[in-house]
Amino acid sequence: MIEPVATRIERKERTRQALLEGTLSLAAERGFGALSLREIARSAGIVPTAFYRHFASLDDLGATLVDEGVKALRLALRQLRRTPDARLSETVRFVFEQVAARRALFGFITRERRGGSAALQSAIALELQLIVRELVVDLSRIPDLDSWSPEDLELAADLIVSTVADCIADYVAATPRDQPAIIDRTVRQVRLVALGMGAWSPKPD
Repeated sequence: MIEPVATRIERKERTRQALLEGTLSLAAERGFGALSLREIARSAGIVPTAFYRHFASLDDLGATLVDEGVKALRLALRQLRRTPDARLSETVRFVFEQVAARRALFGFITRERRGGSAALQSAIALELQLIVRELVVDLSRIPDLDSWSPEDLELAADLIVSTVADCIADYVAATPRDQPAIIDRTVRQVRLVALGMGAWSPKPD
């Protein structure tokens, strides 16, 4: 009897998700760079050769995890920015709501951002740069910043994104008791950057 196409696709997707979840669990213990294809495949209940039906390599699997985390966050932030009354503190807290919902995934990303393979560090840096570019566009629409050069706008956007990214790393490594304080500190830090932007004198052309 021939297996229905839909069933095969669903089973393949379940195995793919099992590989991703198994990788997150294993990487939390030893780091992604220490993992072997064989143990990742075992965590999903498949033989090593079957791994390649889902990912081209271990770096491809890692890049998929990065894409799922940072890209989803970037798209969510884009939607939030379309809300007329989205304030700075609300945006920061929204970021941490997304992180809390997928703590294992963002823990993986923050660890690999600094100490992962060159391929994963590059993938994470690219996604963060996309967030910076979108924030530059948002900042350029603020009347008080219309005289800023693109370079100054990018400088401010990069500072905000880097600050929040570093605080996310602290958040995922903290205990639940300490996490609210980290969120509050992040809000204050971003507010401080915003206040500094108000006093900044862009360099003349």
